[in-house]
This record gives sequence, structure tokens and C-alpha cells, in this order.
Amino acid sequence: MTLSDISIKNPVFAWMLMIGIIVFGWIGFSRLGVSQMPDVDFPVVSVAISWEGAAPEVMETEVTDIIEDAVMSVEGIKDVSSESRQGQSQVTIEFNLNRNIDAALQDVQTKIAQAQRNLPRDIDPPVVTKTNPEDQPIMWITISGDRSMVDLTRYVNDTLKDQFTSISGVGNIQLGGFVDPNLRVWLDSKKMREKELTVEDVLNTIGEQHTDQPAGYIDTGKKEINVRVYGEASTPEEFSGIIIPQRVRGGPVWNTLRLGDVAAIEDGLADIRRIARTWGQPAIGMGIIKQRGSNAVAVADAVQKRMKELQGRLLPGTQLKVVFDSTVFIRDSVNELKFNLMLSILLTSLVCFFFLGSWTATLNVLLAIPTSVMGAFIVLYFLGFTINTFTMLGLSLVIGIIVDDAIMVLENISRYQENGLNRRNAAIVGARQITFAALAASIAILAIFVPVIFMEGIVGKFFYQFGVTISVAVIFSLLEALTIAPMRCSQFLDVGHTTRLGRVVDDFMKWLRESYRLSLSFLLRFPKTVLFLAVMIFIASLSLSKFLTKEFVPSQDQSRFMIRLMTPLGSSIESTDSVYKQAEAIVMKRPEVSNLFSAVGGGGTGGQVNRGMLFITMKPKDQRPLYKGHRMTQQEFMQIMRKEIQKVPGVDKAVIQDLSLSAFTAKRGFPIELAVQGPSWDKLAQYSQEIMKRMKDSNLMTDIDTDYLLGMPELQIHPDRKKAAERGVSIASIADTINSMIGGVRSGKFTRDGKRYDVRVRLVDTDRNSPDDVQNIYVRNQYGEVLPLSEVVTTEQKPSLSSVTRKSRERAIGIFANPATGHSQQEALDAVAKIAKEVLPGDYHIVFSGGSQAFQDSFKGLIFTLVLGIFVAYMVLATQFNSFVHPFTVLLALPFSITGAFMALYLRHSSINLYSMIGLILLMGIVKKNSICQTAFGCNHSRHKGRSLSA
Repeated sequence: MTLSDISIKNPVFAWMLMIGIIVFGWIGFSRLGVSQMPDVDFPVVSVAISWEGAAPEVMETEVTDIIEDAVMSVEGIKDVSSESRQGQSQVTIEFNLNRNIDAALQDVQTKIAQAQRNLPRDIDPPVVTKTNPEDQPIMWITISGDRSMVDLTRYVNDTLKDQFTSISGVGNIQLGGFVDPNLRVWLDSKKMREKELTVEDVLNTIGEQHTDQPAGYIDTGKKEINVRVYGEASTPEEFSGIIIPQRVRGGPVWNTLRLGDVAAIEDGLADIRRIARTWGQPAIGMGIIKQRGSNAVAVADAVQKRMKELQGRLLPGTQLKVVFDSTVFIRDSVNELKFNLMLSILLTSLVCFFFLGSWTATLNVLLAIPTSVMGAFIVLYFLGFTINTFTMLGLSLVIGIIVDDAIMVLENISRYQENGLNRRNAAIVGARQITFAALAASIAILAIFVPVIFMEGIVGKFFYQFGVTISVAVIFSLLEALTIAPMRCSQFLDVGHTTRLGRVVDDFMKWLRESYRLSLSFLLRFPKTVLFLAVMIFIASLSLSKFLTKEFVPSQDQSRFMIRLMTPLGSSIESTDSVYKQAEAIVMKRPEVSNLFSAVGGGGTGGQVNRGMLFITMKPKDQRPLYKGHRMTQQEFMQIMRKEIQKVPGVDKAVIQDLSLSAFTAKRGFPIELAVQGPSWDKLAQYSQEIMKRMKDSNLMTDIDTDYLLGMPELQIHPDRKKAAERGVSIASIADTINSMIGGVRSGKFTRDGKRYDVRVRLVDTDRNSPDDVQNIYVRNQYGEVLPLSEVVTTEQKPSLSSVTRKSRERAIGIFANPATGHSQQEALDAVAKIAKEVLPGDYHIVFSGGSQAFQDSFKGLIFTLVLGIFVAYMVLATQFNSFVHPFTVLLALPFSITGAFMALYLRHSSINLYSMIGLILLMGIVKKNSICQTAFGCNHSRHKGRSLSA
């Protein structure tokens, strides 16, 4: 007894099975998270270290090298890269894909803790994190208005941030343009000289006179009393009144001197190294990062709801605004899936009615769709998947296969019913006859898509959910076709055309069937000629691949992109900000733009003040003004912006980044990313500049950028050891004094409204706006005397590196670019490889990374998957047919799927990319399934008629 027999003879069981799958599938679907990409743990761990004021070369030798050396012994490391810049170091450790990222994170933390004793004592604690594109803000909201930055900062830090952190599904808040509150001690060098005080005296006073110490408790026998010494100043005024009791190495101070006598005390902010604006207004941005597996759309809706609740309670004169929302694209994708599902149901209904002539037949086919799709959602829910690009892609593509299974069974049952059998008997005979063909076809489809689950590389991690979704849906569609569909046919399937349209269709099908029979009979007389022509057509179609562009993923119009602007190296934050204001004015004039958020000061913590980013959100495509007779696309607008921004005075470099191309990598997200490596740093710079020049001259690439930046002005201070020794001044005193007065140092904590802030000591701006001001700073010698630094140091200005990058523990220079308009990523990468081969000698080489590496790995993985799928399909077919020949008969249809696909791509001017390759795999599966149906049905029919299989 077959599965269909059980279902037909027990219809209540079959109905309950169908209803149960739909109900529980809907429950699973309603609980699935929604996100743009799957929650993939990239095998990458980042270590960030801050050491205020340290030069890039110092960070490299004193911090980066020690961290790299410590983590190299961690198991499963694939690559280690780093970037050292002013006061900051970033070490990135990439692990093998089979390495558990959480265990790797713990191992890295342990190794760094062991190496802590070798690091400088005054660095900030290293921050170790996992890198994941999903851990990026799903939306940015800003608070802006006519309030000072101090007021905005305090309001965000004390009140507003917590309002959004508490929302269900929000994992973290990333702040943009935020500057930490500080109690500033602005030293006046003239007043300090008059009082014969140095910065050491001030720091010593703050350390000893502004401090809280544990004091324990008093036990009186009957009760217990806590003891607390209120040693810290509680207000800026009280802090200003702290008395300076003595001079370091200079004896006591006989006159009453207070901090306020030599410094201005301000309850303000840390040094302004980052500036943010929204639509030209000063603002602070809050990036909403969702928790893993949570529903991005639901989180965004909750944030919008909370914003409405807060509107009446905001700081007077301010407003909240959404300036960037990636969930809009996610919503559109989900709506597109719903539209495709509904469209497929509608078209299926019309096709079924057109050919079968019965609404009952149409209903039978339509009921197969929710059963299979909802069944897939049950499995997706228990596997912890989300509704994302890849699961939606799988469901959209599998609809045709689901419908195909149901139609195949229903059509065969209809044929027997038309021949005079009643519903029940027609269902039993028709389902039994088609069972083998349906089973063979579905297993063959699985043979194509199951290998996708085992794809290697980071792309394989993303396509894991895609492969599982399709495989599960195919299994449920087979179950539905062999059990529930025959039961429904046995109960309410009516066949036959009774209308005039139906009779026309019948006549057409008879003519088509007869024409096909005659054509087939004619072609079978000349099998060798037919095979020869088929091979020639296939070979000719392969030549079309030369004319097809190749890229990792196609650019999508998501109505959002980013512009990276850089001013000349050494530009101040004020100078860079003025350039950004001009660029913002150009963008805001464009009618295609709906939102603009600018962040001046790059490098994460604001270390690189000569660069920043403009986040541009365009209006929906149907709301954009006409451009050359059509609505302007995002790509066209990016081209216009590229030209306009380059014209802004003061712009050294402008790079446009399409955010739709930045997935699948933990790097910058450019389609072209590479690193030039070799032994000599100077030659590396020379070779990389030559490579970039040739890349530009090739006209195949644009937006060419590099992380090698030479020319940062550096004031080099050289202590005169002989003079310093003669005057009793230590080198440590010179360095500490300059660091405190010029760079500024943290000296204790200050409490306001229950929050703890840093106390930061630094010279007032007017006393450190020239290199000559350094020599006018006074230092105390070991005899208690004060003398200017000009007596013990010399100074000179020289260009230096802005950052030092390393890869695999040797210095490397990164290069990034976008393909030029009209050229593909493959063309650009081939050109880069050729240029590097011509420019670099034997001991220098390039290494592709980021999007470039993902592009190469993905195509290798997809081709391997395709070949493996065909091999597995042959084994499955050979087992099912018990023949070594019939599988070849089935698989010979596959080359023509490639022929049709290449012709369609060529005529549509589309590219060969990640998604078109997946479409090709699906197409080959469908072609193979159709071929199996004919072969299996023919074999069964031959056996039924008593003929040999060869006949």
C-alpha cells in the first residue's frame, strides 16, 4: 500500500495533516525574526586599544606588535591584520570557518590578559569584540535643535539613550557625533609662570585633594554607622577652590593658591574630534543595533513608537528624526515576496483552469502552496532562522517546484478520470503511477540543492539558510503531492471543458499534441544529426559568456549610499567641518534627497579628523523627479554626486560607496579590495602608488582609495640630554609635561547627577595654537626651580605616517576601489592582477580581501556545488532507475538550461553574479525534473505495456 492509498482511504487523517501543517507553520512564521541578512557569526575577532597621544609608529611597536605576538598562538587563526594610528590600534584576527567564534573570543581575551604586563601601563583596557555585518545599526535617529552641544550631550547620555536601550529587541546604541562629558581644567601658562607652578603641581594637587577613600563603619554595640569621607569636589566652583598645598620637588606654597588662580574650570566636553549634523543642523546620532535573531522590522516599529511617545517630553528646542532606516528595504523585500507569492498563485490558478478546465482542479493545486510553504516555516522556526534575503529568495524560487509537484499528480489523475474512472479509482491509479516519477524528480532536485548547504567560505554560511529552505520546501511539496493531493482529488476533482473557451483549448491541445508527435517522429529518424546540432547550439551559447559581465552581487537601488570625504592630511577638525558644510549644501539642494546625516571625524573614535562620511537617503523611486525622461536611479544619482562633490574646494578625495554591495564581508565592503605586501615599507609605498596610478589609467575603476597616508605634519621634540642633565631636568618630566599640557591627560573623576566623568587637564587653546608655544612651557627640575622647555629641547616639523597597516605581521598597504560605470567587477580584478604582475618584483605580492576575496571564493564554491550536485544526481538517478544509461538520458537536458540562461542574460544585459548562478542551479534542477518525469513515466508505461526498457 502506497502513501497515496493510505491518504485516499483515510481522508480525515489527510485533512488533519494539511490543517496541522498550515496552522503550526503560521505560528512559526509569526514568530520568525525579520532581518536583511542571516545571523552569521563571522570568524573574525577585533581588538581595539587606545593610548592617548601616542604616534602611529609608537602604537605599532609598543602595542600592536605585542598584541599580535600574544594572539598568534591561538588555535585556528587564518590571518592577522592591524592598523595603528594616532592614539589607537586595531588588530583584526580572522579564524578558520570551522572555528567556534565564541571559544576563539575567549582564547583571544586570555592571551591578551597574559600579555597585559608587557603593554604600557596608562593605556585603556583592550576591547575585544566579534565582527559581524548584522551588528550594524538598522536605523539612525538624531536629536538636533537650537541647544548647545553640551546640553544635547548631557540629555542623550543621561536620559534619551536609556529610553531606546530598554526597547525589546534592541541590543545596543551606537552614538554618532557624541562627545563624552568632561570636567575641563584649562591651564593658563602665563598665570602658571607668575605663580611658579608646573603641570605636575596641578596633577599632584588633583590626585591628593580631590579623592574619595573607603572609610569603613563604626560599631557602637547597639547600631552600626557607615563612615564616608567626602573628599571630592561636587561642583565646578568647589573644584576651582581646591588649594594647591605644595610644589612638586619645590617645597610648600606659603601663599594660598587655588586651582582657579591658574586654570579655568569648565563642566564641558572632551576634545571635539567628532561632529555630526542632520540636514545641516548640529545633532547627535543614535544607531539602533538589534539583538541577534530579533525582528528588525518590529524593532524599528517599536523605535518609531517610542519616538512619538517622547515628542512631548524632549528637551525644549529639540526634535527627534529618523535619518536612516535600512528596514525600509527589508519591508519592501518582504512585500515583494508576498506579491510574488500572490502573483504565482494567481497565474497558477489561471494556467490550471485554462488547461484542466475545472475550478476544483485549480483549488487542488492552490492548496498545495500553503501546505508546503507553511511546512517549511515550521522547520525554519526550530532551526532559529529568520525571514531574510536568502530564506525569502529560497521560498520565491521554490514556488514553481511546489506547484509543479501538485500539477504533475493532479494531471495524471485527471487523465484517468477523463478516461472513465471515478474519482477514487482515478486517484488511486494515477497517484500510484506517478509516485516513482515524483519521488525521483524531488530527490533529484534535492541532489542539486543539498550541496549548497555544504558550500565552503563565508558565502556558504549565508547560503546555508537558502539551501535548507529550498530542501525543506521540496520535501514538504513531495509529501503533499503523494498524500494530501490525491486525497483531495478523490473527493472533489471535476474535469472536462464545458465552455466554448474550454472546447477551443481542447482543440488547441489536440493539435499541439499531434504536432509534437509528428515532429518527434521526424526527429527520431535522424538521432545523430539532432545530437550534433544540439551540441553545436550548446557550444555556440557558451561563447556568449565572453560578452556577459561578471560580478559578485549586482547593485541594488536601495535609496541609500555613503560618501567618504577626505581633506588634505593634517587638516584640523574645523577646516574639515567647513568643507563638509559645503558638500552638505550641494546635497541638500538636490530634490532626489530625503535625508542627510553627516559624521565628521573618522576612525571610529574620531581619531582622523580630516575625514568623515555623508549618509544619503534618497526619496523612493516613484517620488524622484524626472531625469532624461525617466525617474533617476540611485546609480545615476551617485554618478552626479561623484562629479559635484569633487568640485568642492578643499576636498582631497571623495569616494562613493554603494551600501548594497557591502554585505558578505567584515571588511570595508568595496567590490575591489587588496593589500600590497613586501619587506620594504618605502618600496611598498612606491609600488602601491604605481598600482593605483595604473588602476586609474585603465578607466576600469573609480573611487580608488588607500589606507597609506604619508604627509601628516608632526612636531618632533628632541630633548638635549646634556643640557637637561646640567639643569637637573629628567626626560620623563619633559615628556610628561608636554603630554599633559599639549595632549591633555585624565586626572581623576568628577560626579554629577550620579554620573562619573573624567577630569581632563590641558592648556587653554590660545596657549597651544603654534609649534613655538611648546618651548614656552615651563618644567621643574630636581632642585625645585622652574625653567622653560626651550632651554632643554629642540623642535622640528616633519611629515609622518597617519597610520601603519600590517597583514600577517608584516607591513602592508590596502587599496580599495569601485568598478567604473559600464565595467564589471571581474574585469577590474583581472586588470588589477595583471597590473600587480607587471609592477611588483618577486618578493612583493598582492592579496585580495573583503569583497574581492568573497567574489572569487563564491564562484569557486558555486561551480563546485554545481558539479557535485550533478554527480550526486547521477548517483541518485542510477539507483532509482537501476541503470547506468538512463541517468545520462536525463542529464543530457542540463546543457540546454545553460544555453537558455546565457541567452536570457545577454538579451537582458544582465550579469553573471551570485544570484544568477543560484538561478542557474535552480533552472538546472527544474530541467532535470522535467526530464526525469518523461523518462520515469516512459519506463513505467513501457513496463505496464509489457515492453522492455530499451523499447
